[in-house]
Amino acid sequence: MKRKLIVVLSVAFVAFMIGLFIYYWMHDDQSKWQVALGGILAGGLPLVLLFMKNIPFNIPIILGYFVALFCTLYLGSIAGFYLKFSWWDSTLHLYKGMFVGFVGIALYYYYIPEKNLGDVSRWIMFLFVLSLAVTSSVLWEIYEFAGDQFITHTMQRGGNKDTMYDLLCGIAGGLAVAVYGIIRVK
Repeated sequence: MKRKLIVVLSVAFVAFMIGLFIYYWMHDDQSKWQVALGGILAGGLPLVLLFMKNIPFNIPIILGYFVALFCTLYLGSIAGFYLKFSWWDSTLHLYKGMFVGFVGIALYYYYIPEKNLGDVSRWIMFLFVLSLAVTSSVLWEIYEFAGDQFITHTMQRGGNKDTMYDLLCGIAGGLAVAVYGIIRVK
């Protein structure tokens, strides 16, 4: 079931982004065709999971990945939600912090054998989930900075204030899921 879902969602998203890429390339909208090109790559990335014997992610995490892509790439960048709605950016950073937190929980349970789970402190999970969310938030902000330096000049319109607010929202999302994770372990 998970494998079919990954194939269907990846192929559909990549096809959608290819269509947008062609449309915006033909209309010479450089900013939007570059976003669509990134969407083609990001949409195809889950296909790598098909090479794994056991996919560590459940269906909500798989769906959550494509929701994040659609909201960030299409709605945020191409449809202009980042410019139209001041709350859009911070809401997505909160969502992505939570999403990465749930990915962290899935990886935690995937890589620690079930027989050893009782021997591992629940605070290890807390630190792992939180650090994964913080790291992903920092890497995303580096990506935004690099994008503004070399390509678009539109990703960090608020400068340092935008960066810090985005980091705080990402950390808050990760912290919420980390707390949920240690409560769940009890």
